[in-house]
This record gives sequence, C-alpha cells and structure tokens, in this order.
Amino acid sequence: MKAERAEALVTEGGVISVQILNEMANVARRKEQLGWGEVHALLGALRDLLKVRALTLAVHETGLAVAERRALPIYDALIVASALDAGCETLWSEDVQHGLLVEGRLCIQDPFQPVS
Repeated sequence: MKAERAEALVTEGGVISVQILNEMANVARRKEQLGWGEVHALLGALRDLLKVRALTLAVHETGLAVAERRALPIYDALIVASALDAGCETLWSEDVQHGLLVEGRLCIQDPFQPVS
C-alpha cells in the first residue's frame, strides 16, 4: 500500500531535493541491496518525473536554522529547507511530524496517515 501511495504522489509531479536522492541511493544500496544499475535507474526515473532542487549554501544555512528552532535531525531539516527554498506549500514526509507548519507556509503531511 505504501509503495502505491508513494508512486501516485511521484506521478503527480512536484519537487525533490538532492538530499532525498542521496538518502534513496543509500537505502537502495544498503537496505534493499540493489545493484548500482538499479539505483541509477531508480534515481533517473525520479529525476525525469520531478524537478530537482540543489543543495546550496543558502539551503544548508536555512536547514541548520530549522534544525535548531524545530529540534529536527539535520538531514530532515535540510529537506524542509529545500522545500521552503522551492516555495512549496506541502512537504510529504513520514519522518517529520504530521501537520507541522514551518515558517507559517510549509505544511508537513505524512502521505501514509489515514484521511479523516
């Protein structure tokens, strides 16, 4: 069920951070034990479907500030910072608190929460 929901969100389009691509590559290799060819194919498909946001110094600095203010792990805060930089209104994440509003304009939504 999770895979179908994630696939549906990706096919709708949107923005993805290089940080997410890095984390996906790590999980694909370490946890899923995919070969490098499979990892490249997966990441390439995501890059084709979604606009990729670079990790810039400004995003890094915003990420540090978000981590400090919100007590988030730095890697999660970098994803939040990238979404803020991209002007996103919604960030889909099962790792960050569902419903959290950041900077008064970015709402974190867990895509796997039941709809109420």
